[in-house]
Amino acid sequence: MNLHEYQAKSLFEEYGIPVQKGDVATTADQAGEIATNLGGSAWLVKAQVHAGGRGKAGGVKFVESVSEVSTITKELLGKKLITHQSGPDGQPINSVLIASAAEIKEELYLGAVVDRTSKQITFMASAAGGMNIEEVAEKTPEKIITAHISPATGIQQFHCRKIGFGLKLNPKQIKQLAEIMFSLYQLFTDRDISLIEINPLAIIKDDSLCALDAKINVDDNGLFRQAIAKWRDPSQEDEKERRAKEFDLNYVTLDGNIACMVNGAGLAMATMDIIKLNGGEPANFLDVGGGTTAAKVAEAFKIIVSDKKIKTILVNIFGGIVRCDLIAEGVITAIKEVDIKVPIVIRLEGTNVEEGKKLIRDSKLDVKTANNLEEAAVKAIQLAKE
Repeated sequence: MNLHEYQAKSLFEEYGIPVQKGDVATTADQAGEIATNLGGSAWLVKAQVHAGGRGKAGGVKFVESVSEVSTITKELLGKKLITHQSGPDGQPINSVLIASAAEIKEELYLGAVVDRTSKQITFMASAAGGMNIEEVAEKTPEKIITAHISPATGIQQFHCRKIGFGLKLNPKQIKQLAEIMFSLYQLFTDRDISLIEINPLAIIKDDSLCALDAKINVDDNGLFRQAIAKWRDPSQEDEKERRAKEFDLNYVTLDGNIACMVNGAGLAMATMDIIKLNGGEPANFLDVGGGTTAAKVAEAFKIIVSDKKIKTILVNIFGGIVRCDLIAEGVITAIKEVDIKVPIVIRLEGTNVEEGKKLIRDSKLDVKTANNLEEAAVKAIQLAKE
């Protein structure tokens, strides 16, 4: 689950991490009132969307009058912001963060992520703050400083010194950086975080550090024990992915035109791979799970056909926990219920596979069958071209 910047900063404040003063607004009048209450002579109006690159896309505006705060807010609210991370349709702007402008001397990057290779929380930092960190890592990897935190010991002062020295901070700033990193580590572990980014972590006018931006991703597997689960913003999520979660389906939208419905994450990835290998483009990742039911299969089909770019559906099912004949019954029921207009290719394998295939043949449905995965992929690709 992704958090908005204002939500992430509220957690930062709770854990004592310095941020700009600011508040969230959902109307132009409210934005003007917030700017007035903040005082000063300059503010930032920041669109609250779950996508990076807001500044370059026009989602962050520097303004110098309260009336301009209201005007810019009115222009942003209700629009969709398209960034390099948002996808072609953009993300809806339903709120803006009004923040006091800061006098920045230098911009740094500081982040923390779960490193799957080392099985540790890893801090990353760079003096190239304000830039896309992926671009920095690709073009100038020597500018990335890392510190791996052992879960046995937790964060230690030497981790902070390594980052601080790498960023060429002075002793006072290194001390403040250590306080920030200890707080971030505590926040990370307390709230089941999977990623935190501060870009930029700025050195401001008084020579201190301040988090001018905040990005937090929360591990969905830990949401059941987190009060911040209520902060989820469905308007920022892909509609198909949101519906899939409601039915315990694992779905990710992709750019191709061959829809996949598979039981098992590994098999789903192999299915996408073989479609690509044979010159096709998968339209989604969809794992209906090992214990799937006719109701879940029907909902999966509904989600698939709601994507207008779909040309073919490839159903690839391995009957293990659930027998192939039961799966076939579910698929047949679902196809009849959903009234699908695009070609369907079905490949079944596993327990009671012949009984499952017979049910599909006897159903008189206009579906193609395949004996193996490559045959199924080739048929699906050909049908998509036709």
